[in-house]
Amino acid sequence: MEWLTLSKYSWFDFVFSVVGVCTFLFDWGSDVWVATEFYSRGDFFWFGVLVGWMLLSSIVVQMFSWFWFKYDRDSEGSCADTKNVLFGDHVKISCLLHVLQLGFFCRHISAIWHGFRVWWRKEQGAEYAVYLTHDLSMLRLIETFCESAPQLTLMTYIMLHTNQARTVQCVSVAASTTSIVWMVVDYHRCLRSFLPDKANQGWGSAAVYFLWNLLLIAPRVAAVALFASVLPRAVGAHFLLLWPALALWAWLQRTDFMESAGGEWLYRATVGLIWYFSWFNVSEGRTRGRSLIYHGFMATDGLVLGATWWAYRDPALTRPYDRALAAALPASYLAGLALKALYYYRFHPKLGPRRPPPGLALEVPDSGAVGFRTFAPDQEGVSSPPPLRNARMYRHAAHFYSAEGGVSERGGRT
Repeated sequence: MEWLTLSKYSWFDFVFSVVGVCTFLFDWGSDVWVATEFYSRGDFFWFGVLVGWMLLSSIVVQMFSWFWFKYDRDSEGSCADTKNVLFGDHVKISCLLHVLQLGFFCRHISAIWHGFRVWWRKEQGAEYAVYLTHDLSMLRLIETFCESAPQLTLMTYIMLHTNQARTVQCVSVAASTTSIVWMVVDYHRCLRSFLPDKANQGWGSAAVYFLWNLLLIAPRVAAVALFASVLPRAVGAHFLLLWPALALWAWLQRTDFMESAGGEWLYRATVGLIWYFSWFNVSEGRTRGRSLIYHGFMATDGLVLGATWWAYRDPALTRPYDRALAAALPASYLAGLALKALYYYRFHPKLGPRRPPPGLALEVPDSGAVGFRTFAPDQEGVSSPPPLRNARMYRHAAHFYSAEGGVSERGGRT
């Protein structure tokens, strides 16, 4: 099934790109500040943990960025603009930027520059500007769960362990939370951009989508941090047990997101890390069962982590907040599940047969499913080339918004 690709680029898209790079710099700056604070106070262990995790997450994001850069350059029939990301045909310079961990940042600058040319100067290239913002949205998703969510967990653990919150730690928590919030909003906005009629997805649906993700991610981060505060060595074993199992589950679902075997295994390993904190659908077909299995397992795991913290906590130190947390975390998770069910019952569009908008031809594949394809014949009656679209984000959106006989969650963050 193919849907209309909305290639308009407005001031709102430009603002999102600018705010996106600001949140990235805010998060990065807070990381440097925290690392400097650890080093100056002689906390070399936490300095090493933080810097090591920052470097590891940055390498993962740069690898995805480089893989996609190579895929777009090597793809047949790709628009010439897709071969001009960063420094155009200067592949060695682009490679050096990624080695220096600057590829992701340069993608931000490229998206802002092309967006400015399209929006302010009214130049051509709206499709390419949208293309860049979609890649950035997916890279932010990866960066958030590789860096922001683990760092939020680490800072929460340190504050619980020391029973104090310094200014730099509060700033770090605020920066990580801002990154997570912005990722959720931006990713949902990019998914909506592929709908034939965005009127089906108003601000109400965006608000419910945002709240359910926040209410599911927050108790997970808190549960891991609480567990680490009483058994700091055990939390590493907990992660190393779950992460390979989750990555294996991604492999069993036969993901095919990347265009090379090495890239696909990187994607599966990253999905395993994302699943440690939040559900992310990666395979075709009706996945309600897989979602129920995941949330059931994570709810059980969260209860075990919380019960362990309760059993080993220091009652004197935790008396001001222990009962409130014990009640709030399960309530938050249940509320998140309820809002998720509400979203799929009330707001999730069931895309089926509909009248084609002007400029689109109705396409009926062999399977009988009805969709839309862009149809713009030229003066000689020959259809023009299809519009440029980001196949990676398009695939996520197509899976996320598909419906077969009811509510479905096919691909994309759900």
